[in-house]
Amino acid sequence: MKETIGLKPFDDSEFDLRARAELALAYAPGQAPASLFRQSRWLLRPAVQRAIAALLLLGTGVGAVFAMRPPELVRGAIEHEYYERTLRGNFMEGRKILEHLGLRQSQTLPGYPQLMRPCDIEGHLVYHLTTFFEKGGMVTVFAFDQPVKLSEDHGWWGNVYWQVVASRDGKPLVMVAQKKHALSVAQATFSPADPAQSPP
Repeated sequence: MKETIGLKPFDDSEFDLRARAELALAYAPGQAPASLFRQSRWLLRPAVQRAIAALLLLGTGVGAVFAMRPPELVRGAIEHEYYERTLRGNFMEGRKILEHLGLRQSQTLPGYPQLMRPCDIEGHLVYHLTTFFEKGGMVTVFAFDQPVKLSEDHGWWGNVYWQVVASRDGKPLVMVAQKKHALSVAQATFSPADPAQSPP
C-alpha cells in the first residue's frame, strides 16, 4: 500500500507568519493611514509659540507708545523747542507775551528770560517764551494766540518732560523742560494757585 504524502500540518502561529510573508511580497508597503498618527495641536509647536510671543510683545510696545503719545499740538511744540533750544533773544515786547501768558498784572517776565518770539506750530500762531528758573531750571512755555482744545495733562516724550496747564486766564499753556522739577516751578508761576479760581 502506498503511503500518502501529505503536507505538514501548521499551527496558527506558523500560518500567520507565512501568510504575512506572502502578503508582504505580493503588495508593496504603503504609508500608514493618517488617523493612526498622533495629532499634535498647532498651538503647541515651538515656532507658533515664538510667533505669538513676538506679536504680544510688539502689541504691548505699540500700545505703550500710543498711550504715552501727547496730542499733536504738544508734539509740534516739543519739536519746535528742540530746534530753537539754543536760540536766544527778544523778538517781541514783554508786555504782549505777558498778556498771552495770563500775567497781565505782572510787570516783569518770570525767571530769567532767554527767548521771546512769535512762532508757528501746526498752523497756529504761538508765543514762545524760554526762561530760566533759579530753583527749577530752563522751561519753554508756549501760549496760543487763538483758542485751542488742549486738556490738562503731562508726560514724557522725545527726551523731554511736557505739561499742559491752564493759565490764570483759563487758556492752555504748553510747557516743555528737560527737568521734571522745572515744570513744577513753572506751573506755580503760570497757573492759578487754586484750580477753582481759574475761569470756566
